[in-house]
Amino acid sequence: MSRGTVATGHVTAAMDLPTGLDTTPATAVGDRLPGGWHHDDRPPPPEAPEVIVEYTTGDPDVTATGRAVRLRLTRAVAGTATLAYATYTALERARQHRQMLTLHANAVITPGGCGVLLLGSKGAGKTSVTLALGERGFTHAGDDLAVLGEHGSELLLWPGQATAAARPRDAARWQVPKPVVRLAPFAASPSALAAVVRLTVNPAVPSPLLVNALPFSINEQLRLHEALARQISGLPTPLSGPAGAPYGRVWNIDTPALAHWRTHLISRLGNHRYLYLYAPDPDSAADLITREMTT
Repeated sequence: MSRGTVATGHVTAAMDLPTGLDTTPATAVGDRLPGGWHHDDRPPPPEAPEVIVEYTTGDPDVTATGRAVRLRLTRAVAGTATLAYATYTALERARQHRQMLTLHANAVITPGGCGVLLLGSKGAGKTSVTLALGERGFTHAGDDLAVLGEHGSELLLWPGQATAAARPRDAARWQVPKPVVRLAPFAASPSALAAVVRLTVNPAVPSPLLVNALPFSINEQLRLHEALARQISGLPTPLSGPAGAPYGRVWNIDTPALAHWRTHLISRLGNHRYLYLYAPDPDSAADLITREMTT
């Protein structure tokens, strides 16, 4: 085994790898993860969390003990981009101990420097609205993966995923694979959260509308609980890689203390501007957010 340092998702950790393992494929997908993915041979910081990667000829597996998460991967999978995604997920527990978490969301920074978190189910229009906001002077802070947390009295948005898979605006090209684009300008540091907007962009919406979502309904509280826990309790990274029949059981790396902190975070979100936005298209949604956040 060889020991080095890995940095991803705004966490720096020790990482033990099988000697000779090629990390080039993992590095190549670093821009698909919040905070990138960087590995080198430097000694890790004292008391850093640990990721230990081992080869297995049986079922891939993950276990967590103390500060360490142990990944058992086949030799073929360990040398692919899956190493980066598995490392990122393995460090989600460490992120939450530092009062940060990864969630399925987009994030932008207003021209005045305020953070806006964009929530919505798959296909709700998060990426399209984010790109439209970029055209209106907003700074990108994450597509599909955003990092939210607290620092003292503030809730902060840390830079998330720096690329986006953009759906073509021509509806007739719905079957064309979405090209991946690099988001620019992109945030280089965290920003204070000013508002949360849950999006519904659908041509059936008659006209753009903003609705105050506070106080939270029971459904919204449950949606937030599910969203904030997703990276721990529902794994998007199969341990066997994406090819063939993916093997990706739920990772048992959650703790009661982290669950209580996520509940606390939801209560803090209830003290921010929290809106539901309905719009027939991304441009009208972006115009409405622009007016709301810059006036």
